[in-house]
Amino acid sequence: QVQLVESGGGLVQAGGSLRLSCAASGVSFSNYALGWFRQAPGKERAFIAAISAIGSYSDYGDSVKGRFTISRDGAKNTVDLHMNNLKAEDTAVYYCAAVRTTRSTMVPINSFEFRYWGQGTQVTVSS
Repeated sequence: QVQLVESGGGLVQAGGSLRLSCAASGVSFSNYALGWFRQAPGKERAFIAAISAIGSYSDYGDSVKGRFTISRDGAKNTVDLHMNNLKAEDTAVYYCAAVRTTRSTMVPINSFEFRYWGQGTQVTVSS
């Protein structure tokens, strides 16, 4: 049973920073691409960032490029999302996701490409 659990969400002022973390149980992340998505009220789930299984390749949504960084720790079996210069429009529920990939360099960016999902963690940015 694969489970993903996000942590680190909360309330922060605009311009501040947060680090989200996602821990896996029931599976080793070593052959999995990992990603972060978010969903704001009344909006569709949106791609934020993803990282390949080997960790050398990553991609970001246009709205967070230059502000957010995704990283992974194979030893801890975690994936983090470092969020800087947060804006009110970053307010959303953030989800981590994982999928076993056939190539270690793959960076999926569509939600339908991911198989496993966490329950989400709320991030609220006050302006």
